[in-house]
Amino acid sequence: MAQLTGHIERVTFSNEENAFFVCKLKVKGERELVTIVGNMVNPIPGEIVELKGKWIIHPKFGNQLQVHQYKTLVPATQLGIQKYLGSGLIKGIGPVMAKRIVKQFGTKSLDIIENSIDKLSQVEGIGKKRVEMIQQAWEEQKEVRSVMLFLQSQGVSAAYAVKIFKAYGQDAIYIVKENPYRLAQDIFGIGFTIADSIAEKLGMEKHAPQRIEAGLEYVLHKLADDGHVCYPYDELCQKIQQMLEVEKQIVLKAIAESFLAGRIVIENINENINEDIGGGQENNKLVFLNKFHVCETGIVDNFKRLKNSCKSVRKIDSDKAIEWVKGQIKITLAKNQEEAVKKSLEEKVLIITGGPGTGKTTIINAIIKILKKAGAEILLAAPTGRAAKKMSESTWTRAQTIHRMLDYSMKEAGFKKNTQNPLKCDVLIIDEASMIDIVLMHHLLKAVPKEATLIFVGDVNQLPSVGPGNVLNDLIVSNTFSVVELDTIFRQAKKSLIVVNAHRINKGMFPVVVNDDKKGDFYFVQKQTPEEVLNTIIDLVQNRIPDKFKVDPVDDIQVLTPMHKGIVGAANLNHELQKILNPNKVMIQRGNREFKISDKVMQIRNNYDKHTYNGDIGKIIDIVLQLWFFRHIICRHRYSK
Repeated sequence: MAQLTGHIERVTFSNEENAFFVCKLKVKGERELVTIVGNMVNPIPGEIVELKGKWIIHPKFGNQLQVHQYKTLVPATQLGIQKYLGSGLIKGIGPVMAKRIVKQFGTKSLDIIENSIDKLSQVEGIGKKRVEMIQQAWEEQKEVRSVMLFLQSQGVSAAYAVKIFKAYGQDAIYIVKENPYRLAQDIFGIGFTIADSIAEKLGMEKHAPQRIEAGLEYVLHKLADDGHVCYPYDELCQKIQQMLEVEKQIVLKAIAESFLAGRIVIENINENINEDIGGGQENNKLVFLNKFHVCETGIVDNFKRLKNSCKSVRKIDSDKAIEWVKGQIKITLAKNQEEAVKKSLEEKVLIITGGPGTGKTTIINAIIKILKKAGAEILLAAPTGRAAKKMSESTWTRAQTIHRMLDYSMKEAGFKKNTQNPLKCDVLIIDEASMIDIVLMHHLLKAVPKEATLIFVGDVNQLPSVGPGNVLNDLIVSNTFSVVELDTIFRQAKKSLIVVNAHRINKGMFPVVVNDDKKGDFYFVQKQTPEEVLNTIIDLVQNRIPDKFKVDPVDDIQVLTPMHKGIVGAANLNHELQKILNPNKVMIQRGNREFKISDKVMQIRNNYDKHTYNGDIGKIIDIVLQLWFFRHIICRHRYSK
C-alpha cells in the first residue's frame, strides 16, 4: 500500500452526501501536484494529511492515489495556517480574517485558538460574538477529526469511517466502544466480520453477550441469504458455536436473551425458556428473525382474509365465457387450460403453474378478455422489471413491477399501498410468482382488497426468489388453494429444444443434445479450462449466435454465470464482453469498473428514493460532465414501466 504526506493545495471536488473528494496534494520534493481521490470528511486546503492508498490509472486524468486511510495534521508554516483558516473550515473566519490572525500570532495562531481563544479579540474586526462563533466551530471540527482518527485507528477504512460518522455524529466513539456490533446493524456494507474485527481491537472478549447476540443474528441473516426463513434450533446452536468458537451454554443464553428482547421468535416456546433450554426438545423448535416471523404469520392471516371474503366480480357462466373467448383468441384450449380459465372465474385465490410452452400466457390473455368484458378492474404485476415488460407485451395490457405497484415511500419508510390504503382492483394477476420472497409477499397481500380475486402464475422449477422463502411452492404443497398444473407442451413449443429439454430435465431425463452444424436452439458446448470457456463465450456472443440467428449481440444475448469472481465470473465476463461489444470512448470510471455510453446496465438493489428496483434494465445514453471531475450517468430504463 502506497503512503504519502503532503498538504492539500486545492479541493477539486467534494460531495457532502457521501464524502467523496478529489484533491490536489503538494508533496515535498515533487514538482507536480498529486491527485488524490476517496472518502474524507470536509477536506480543507492547507491541511496536512498522511495518506495510505493504492495507485490507479484513470484513462483521462492519469495517475491518482485512491485513499483507503488518512490522518490529518495541523499545518506548521504561516502560509499553511493562513490557507487552512481561510478555507471556510471555521465559521467566522474567512480569507481576510485568516490573514489578520496569522499576521498577529504567526505560527502560534492555531495554539491561540485552541488554548487562549480570548486573545483573538486583539485582532481587528473580531469581537466577543465572533470569538464565541469561532470557538464553537473549532470544537465541532475537532470532534469530527477525533472521531475519524479513532475509527481509522481501529482498522476502519476511510469510506466506512465517513458512513459511521454520518450515522452517529459526535456520539460515534461512544457507540462504537460500547457495542461495535451495532455497526453491522446500522451501517450498510459493514457486516459482522468487520464489526467483530473492530471489537477485537477494542479488547472485547469472545464470549461477550453483545458478540454472541450479534453472531446469532448474523448467522440467521446468512441463512436467510441461502433462502431459509427459519432454522432448526439445535442446528442453529451448532453453527453459532462453530463460527464464534464458544461453548454451547453461552449460545443458549444469548438465544434466550434475544428471544426475550423480541429480536427472534422461537415457535412453540414454553413459558419458562430457561427450563426449556437443555430439556431435549430443541429439535422440535424453529428459530426466526422477528421480521420473517411477522411476514410468515401475516401472509397466513391475509390469505384467510381473502379466502373468507366475497368476490367483487359478478358471477359469470364459465362454460359460455370459455366458448366466447375461444372465438376471440382464435385458439383451441387444452383441457387443463379450460380448467384454469374456469377456476379463475370461480375461485378467490388461484395458482396456475406449468413449465415453458404449456400456455400460461394464453390463459392470462383469455382470463383478461373475459374479465374485461364483465367490467372488472384488473391489475397485472410481476416481481421484476423484465418480467413486467414481457407481461405487458404478451397481454397488450399495462403491467408493473410489484414494488412500483405498491408505491414505496421514503418519507413513510414503507409501501404506500397497504391494509389502510389498498390497491383498487377486482382482480390481481401476478406473473413469475416463483420469484416472490416472503417479505414481498407479505406486503403484497396486505394491499390486496378483501373482495379481489388473486391469481398467481408461475413455474416452481424456474428462478426462485432472491430473498428468503419458497413461497409459490409452499402455497402449492399446502393443499389449501386451488391449483391448476399445465403439463401439455403445445405444437409450436415442441419445435424448441429449449422447451423440450426444460421438461426433460424436470423429469430427471438427460437433455437432447445436437451438434453445432444442425438446426436448433439448444446446444451443449463442452470446454475444460476457464480460459477455453471464456474464449468460447466471446466467440459465441460476438460471432456464432449473431450470424446464425440474426440477433443483436448487445440487446438480444444474455450470458448467465453461477459465480461473481474468477475468469468466468460475472465481473470478468462483463469486462471482457464490454471490450468487444462497446468500443465507445466516452466513459466514467469508479474503482476498477468502467461505465460507457451504450452499455446495458441492471439495477441490483432497490432504490426506493429514485423508484428504481432490483432487476430494472436500461442503457446508458449520456454521461454529463459536471465541474471538472465529477460525472453523472443518465440511464434510460427500458423494462421498469
